[in-house]
Amino acid sequence: MAESLRPASEADGHAREPHAREPHAREPHADERHAGFRPVECDRCGAAVLVAKFSQQHTSMQWTAASVRACAEFSARVDTGEQTALIDTCTSLRDSIDRAVRQDRLRVVPP
Repeated sequence: MAESLRPASEADGHAREPHAREPHAREPHADERHAGFRPVECDRCGAAVLVAKFSQQHTSMQWTAASVRACAEFSARVDTGEQTALIDTCTSLRDSIDRAVRQDRLRVVPP
């Protein structure tokens, strides 16, 4: 007798729905790009950006054109010929963010 080439679920009469959800499938998360963002001002120049801390190592910053223009460190580096899109971070703002976390003005909120 030849073996059935159909999947076992079809062979025993329990065909699966083509779009049935797997039991381990996860519901989609809310858009995390906007979760937990708080304004933080640089202690050096006052440039304000929106910041979210997802862990001690993971910080997300949203710069505006105005904050880029106000940033003393970015301005100094642009004056030497660098492009702002290639500047990794502002160390003064990084220090201000770390201080905001220590002072509990900005919380670490995992996604």
